[in-house]
Amino acid sequence: MSHNALPPFIPIVPRCKTPAPVKMADRPVPVVEKRLMDVKLGELGSWLGGRDFTPNGFLAAIRRGHDRYYNKYINVKKGGIGGIAMLLAGYVAISYLWEYDHIKHDRWRKYH
Repeated sequence: MSHNALPPFIPIVPRCKTPAPVKMADRPVPVVEKRLMDVKLGELGSWLGGRDFTPNGFLAAIRRGHDRYYNKYINVKKGGIGGIAMLLAGYVAISYLWEYDHIKHDRWRKYH
């Protein structure tokens, strides 16, 4: 290599900000496909009319709810105790509600 040799040419490209993601126009969503929290009060009747109230519809809704809960709180890459704690708190609350009458009668028997 001679003393006058230049290094290979590397073009200098000025850095610019990355372009903002292109937002597509929101397309109108049919009322039946909306979630309950997205339904307006005036649309509630037509939303309820589009629900499936058969036994298979109830099972499918429960399955979807379980899948959403599992994917949001249990099946996470960096999880904590929040999902399990919520499940246990729900179990304790439901158990208490199921046994409340029995607990109430025991309390009255104990002091009267």
